[in-house]
Amino acid sequence: MNSKTEYFEDLKTIRKVMEESSRFLSLSGLSGIFAGLSALAGALFAFLGILNGHLLFSGEFINSILPEEIPLMKMQLIVTAVVVLILAVSASVFFSFRTAAKKGVTIWTPVSRRLLVNLIIPLITGGIFISILFIRGDWMIIIAAMLIFYGLALVNAGKFTYSEVFYLGILQIITGLLSAIFPVYGLLFWCFGFGILHIGYGLLMFRKYQ
Repeated sequence: MNSKTEYFEDLKTIRKVMEESSRFLSLSGLSGIFAGLSALAGALFAFLGILNGHLLFSGEFINSILPEEIPLMKMQLIVTAVVVLILAVSASVFFSFRTAAKKGVTIWTPVSRRLLVNLIIPLITGGIFISILFIRGDWMIIIAAMLIFYGLALVNAGKFTYSEVFYLGILQIITGLLSAIFPVYGLLFWCFGFGILHIGYGLLMFRKYQ
């Protein structure tokens, strides 16, 4: 009986070592929660401070804006999105370092480097594509592009970390596609994709792994 128990314990140990050597396991659910709250705060700021209380990018709303105000409004929205991105990435790095320190492991490993490369390629591609949309004036689908390319980045990086990251990426892609179909609801899709989904993911990760 004891030998069988020891055998299963050895299998668990081997499996844990293999898992830790092939996947980055220092992600924190708190970073997802913080990213979601940052996205919702950014959306609230855009709603009250930039869009003058309008949730929808409707023709009526666009026609109510003076032509000379549109470039400034678009730039303010982009700056708000960039600030949210910086806050989310900073929180992710901070909480990952903290989680790694608690586990007594280093955060910079061959696995984390592969994860970063697979994450950053779709993000850079998306950033270039979004810049092209902005220059061409196709700003109605910029939120959709953000969600889709971010989702692709998560799907791409998901094989190097927890499976929940992969499924979060799938949901982000679906949200982005819906936003592309219904661009007038872009701000609402932003709140759901970057806000609600991140908070739900963060709570799940925190409860399951921390």
